[in-house]
Amino acid sequence: MLRTFDYERIPIVEVVNEILLDSVKRNASDIHFEPYDNFLKVRIRIDGELADYAEVPNSLRRNLLTRIKIISGMNITETRLPQDGAIKTVLKGVTFDLRVSSLPTNLGEKIAIRILDYTMSLKGLEYLGFSESNYKKMMDMIKTPNGIILVTGATGTGKSTTVYALLQKLNTPTRNIVTVEDPIEMELESINQVQVNSEIGLTFANCLRSILRQDPDIIMIGEIRDTETAKIAVRASITGHLVLSTLHTNNALNTIERLLDMEVERYLLASALTGIVSQKLARRLCDKCKKMRAPNEYEKDIFKTVLGIDVTAIPTAGSCENCGNGYKGRIAIHEVLKINEEIRDAISAGIKKEDLRELVYKGDVTTLLQDGLQKVLNGFTTLEEVLKLIEFDEETVEQQKERIKESNLKIAIADSLRKELPEKEDKIMADDQPEILEI
Repeated sequence: MLRTFDYERIPIVEVVNEILLDSVKRNASDIHFEPYDNFLKVRIRIDGELADYAEVPNSLRRNLLTRIKIISGMNITETRLPQDGAIKTVLKGVTFDLRVSSLPTNLGEKIAIRILDYTMSLKGLEYLGFSESNYKKMMDMIKTPNGIILVTGATGTGKSTTVYALLQKLNTPTRNIVTVEDPIEMELESINQVQVNSEIGLTFANCLRSILRQDPDIIMIGEIRDTETAKIAVRASITGHLVLSTLHTNNALNTIERLLDMEVERYLLASALTGIVSQKLARRLCDKCKKMRAPNEYEKDIFKTVLGIDVTAIPTAGSCENCGNGYKGRIAIHEVLKINEEIRDAISAGIKKEDLRELVYKGDVTTLLQDGLQKVLNGFTTLEEVLKLIEFDEETVEQQKERIKESNLKIAIADSLRKELPEKEDKIMADDQPEILEI
């Protein structure tokens, strides 16, 4: 149900404050102010999904957008060009850390506000939903004295949260940690943070060159966006520094390919890459109303094919006053690849993508799909959420089933031949004649 405000009695300043306060209390991640012909629609994103929140009359649209631009430090007279701003304040005891973006559209200005919440980062790496095996690999990776660790995923999948949690683990009095970010999303004590400013030439690449002369132990790059930044980051990691960064890719294999597309030399990438953490966010089931249901045949096949187990019940969403739609919050699904010598040699040798895929996923790597399905069995999310987030790259479940059937058939044939072999050998000895065994 849309929320209504008494615009005749309540000042526009109070309306904006109430929208911000209510959105934060509802654990929203974004607020959208979208122009329509007859009104300005306000929508908020909760647990990854947008929902209508309010409609503001056109007579008040300009005043409301101007108020947002004023408190975020934007130019209120500029409506033809995109602008970026930020809001950091405390209102009624609630701390706000917001990123604001304006965009000119054919119907007028659209403003989007990102609500930053790094309470999970402050809690620590242990609270980010890593499985026991993935957490152990993460701890092993950050113990290496040099190399590059990449956290990858789409926009809004919690990459920065994971990176900040890693920095919290690494932040000790004996280390000099420097970050270069655009923007600085969370201020960390005793860590030197640099804000990129491309307008004056302070780019990621230029910052990195200067940071390397600041005697750093650990470098965090907010995002690898271009070839120059990628090359400097990789070279920094092989000269005795531990480098953390993020990249917009879907999984570990795509990350390796993207860096090669950025013209990073194979031999450098092979020696520099320490690990890749790919992640997505799924809606978390409400603990108060979640229930169990029987899976259908297709769903049973998925669990049997991917995890090798038979399931008789899986969790599903309910509904209660605590959540409204059966979900409350989100949980991360991870794929953690720790680079070993075999993978390093393969990257350096430039083997085919298909061979590299088999090499990457044949070891102890838990794929995004496997981790997601395990979280379903643990009652954290639903199968529908996992299948909505994770695509089957080149092999569908049906193709995997056919492959397993073929493998089982070959095993059955081999077993049958082994049983027949002694009888055929006895016949050869009796006839004293050679016989060709067709296997």
